[in-house]
Amino acid sequence: MSRNPFFRSARRKTITIIGATAVLGALAVGGAVLVAPAVAAAAPAVAAVDDVTAYNQRVQVRAALDTAKTAMADAATVNADVKAAGLDLGQGRKLVDVTGLTSAHEVLSKSASDKGAVHTALAVAITDYSEKVESQVAEVRTNLNNAVAQKQAADAAAAAAAAQAAAAAQAAAEAQAAANTPDGARAAAQQIMASQYGWGDDQFQCLNSLWNKESGWNYQAYNSSGATGIPQALPGDKMATVADDWQTNATTQITWGLGYISSVYGTPCAAWGHSQATNWY
Repeated sequence: MSRNPFFRSARRKTITIIGATAVLGALAVGGAVLVAPAVAAAAPAVAAVDDVTAYNQRVQVRAALDTAKTAMADAATVNADVKAAGLDLGQGRKLVDVTGLTSAHEVLSKSASDKGAVHTALAVAITDYSEKVESQVAEVRTNLNNAVAQKQAADAAAAAAAAQAAAAAQAAAEAQAAANTPDGARAAAQQIMASQYGWGDDQFQCLNSLWNKESGWNYQAYNSSGATGIPQALPGDKMATVADDWQTNATTQITWGLGYISSVYGTPCAAWGHSQATNWY
């Protein structure tokens, strides 16, 4: 009986399946043990497969290797980004562990390079493992993005606070500079008189006459006797009871001077009357 030419040309061959027992036993991802269903039962040591089946197996193995390679690269990238950022990721996952996947990839790569040797069970397990690694990569990336966003928000808040403080300091410096002029000092005195003592324009007229005589409202005024500043405090460091900047701040001098007048004379007009009678107050 004649034989079909196709069957004469088709050759059977035996392909040895590697065991890879150490890798198939357990693939740990982040502490979880992954066992592929196809690996639960021991694969036969030898199996007869035709050329088409062998080809399909190699395709499956190659796809598994490529998937694992991508997962390892993604994990390496996100791990490097986390380390470079140097941020606290809180209670979430901080790094991706690919130790097990790397080992499995090496074993499967070696088996795939052996002529006729493939292990589809290991390919299935590695593919499953790679998916879980990619899931960890996504988790760590999210945690990192959240940490970066929090850092940016904190930096923005700090910058805004610093800008606000700088603006306040600038405003205070400008206000002090304005108050350190004779007209600015008079305006500051009127405001303090009204808010703290309830004194009106009549009392200010007396105060203006008094301090025009004493210092000309010059915060830098100094008398050889030691009398200092707008109110001519003697000695000048008495004004330190108000603030340490008594030598450079007209408002500090005015605050001290009004307090002195209130405690000794009661009102600016009484102090001015005493000055007119005795030439001092």
